[in-house]
Amino acid sequence: MSASGGAAPPDRLHDRPDERLYGRRSGHRLRARQRRLLEFTLPRLRLTPAHATAPEAAFARHPAALWLEIGFGAGEHARGFLAGHPDAALIACEVFRNGLCSLLGRLVAEGEEATGPLPGMLRLWDEDARRLLPLLPERCLDGVVLLFPDPWPKARHVRRRFVHPDNLGPLARAMMPGGEWRIASDDPVQQAWVAAVLRGDPRFSDSTPLAARPPDWPPTRYEAKALAAGRSPRYWSVRRTCAPVLD
Repeated sequence: MSASGGAAPPDRLHDRPDERLYGRRSGHRLRARQRRLLEFTLPRLRLTPAHATAPEAAFARHPAALWLEIGFGAGEHARGFLAGHPDAALIACEVFRNGLCSLLGRLVAEGEEATGPLPGMLRLWDEDARRLLPLLPERCLDGVVLLFPDPWPKARHVRRRFVHPDNLGPLARAMMPGGEWRIASDDPVQQAWVAAVLRGDPRFSDSTPLAARPPDWPPTRYEAKALAAGRSPRYWSVRRTCAPVLD
């Protein structure tokens, strides 16, 4: 992938993923309520490494399906997913404090950070999602969501992208055959990269991206900003095949 956004050279597809998948996590100084949300509310929803080995037991009841969202941003999709799938469970991953606080702040009222009711079918992983995948049992995920990830457009940042050949094996191991992987991006460089990485990988079905968001995908503010700016998002619905992981 060139810094100018050209086609991805084949040799770059096999660069090992960078340890620094994310940029700065802190952002501006936290306000008082944000500190309370991170101190009191986040631990009540956090998925621990011990729980990750048997994730279904971490929820209020046995889920009909288990989904993983990688990078939930401000949490619009996570909240929409839970509202539309009351019998499903969601593990939502996010490392940025502002994103965590945005979601947590919509789940509990002011002053109830430590005691307010929380959704029983949601658990949060506030570390790199790549560290979670090896902990999960094989074939435990019915679906995975990756919406508008940072495209890391420069050539030297290719290894920071989650859609990377070295990440497909751990993801495929954790997914059920027939499970769905939803990907969305408004960045032309990322769109070309996703197509190049997935093309010909036997563990995932070949998928032509859609120009419009499927009706059962909850919208996000990132999509709204992209459309308002005149960009053209693309949406993939990729299925995990029965091919072996081979890792």
